[in-house]
Amino acid sequence: MTVWSSCPVQRRCSTSCMVNILIDRKRVNNAFGAYADHYDPEDVKVRLKISHTYRVASFAERISNSLSLTAEQVDFAWLSGMLHDIGRFEQLKRYGTFIDRKSVDHAELGADILFHDGLIRDFVDQETESDQMIMLEKVIRLHNKLMIPGDLNAETMEFSNILRDADKCDIFRVLTEPPFDTRNERISAIKEIARDSVMECVREHRCVPRTEELTAFEGLISQCCMAFELVYPESRLIVREQGYLDTLMNIDLQPGPRKQMDELKRELALF
Repeated sequence: MTVWSSCPVQRRCSTSCMVNILIDRKRVNNAFGAYADHYDPEDVKVRLKISHTYRVASFAERISNSLSLTAEQVDFAWLSGMLHDIGRFEQLKRYGTFIDRKSVDHAELGADILFHDGLIRDFVDQETESDQMIMLEKVIRLHNKLMIPGDLNAETMEFSNILRDADKCDIFRVLTEPPFDTRNERISAIKEIARDSVMECVREHRCVPRTEELTAFEGLISQCCMAFELVYPESRLIVREQGYLDTLMNIDLQPGPRKQMDELKRELALF
């Protein structure tokens, strides 16, 4: 079982945070279902993104509840989870892949569809120019970035961190299931070890920059490194409870890659 050292509870928004969007969860669920219905339900990747969306929204709700946020703030975090991967469906339709560097930044595409094309109006009654909608757009655009800007206000920073944590929590599950399970089987046969630049990220407890062209095994290391950047204690608890990260780190590997994966496991235990 993966073990992290204890970490301090992150600084939360002050009571002056004023999320006040009226969110009808039934409406949001219906709008999401109607949007997803435009895409091939027989496609395993479409089904993957539908289930991923609901789970990320649930984790965002759980994480925000752990921070003792208001009911309105919890709803906002949940909504960000429901909307965060809207761009994935159109990305798959247009390019046939979920790999951003080979197609398009899915977070940017999703935010454009929601806030520029106006899809957001199917989900909530709110002017897109309002402060709350501007914050929601930022949170969605930033959810997949390697780093988020340090100049965000406290509320936007918090909701960005909640969504990013919730997304990572479920990505570990996604990476153990179809279509990634066959990739993991192929990795078992790889004898080539990860480069020093990748392992340096492990030792520095950070994610691998996307500018790196990664081998399949390096990609696995990179994905496991997402655990280093989980912000909230509740997020780490979710990952421990699920066990999917442990599954990824315990894939059968050749001796060289296994030695490096064991080093990653030791570094996570220290984190």
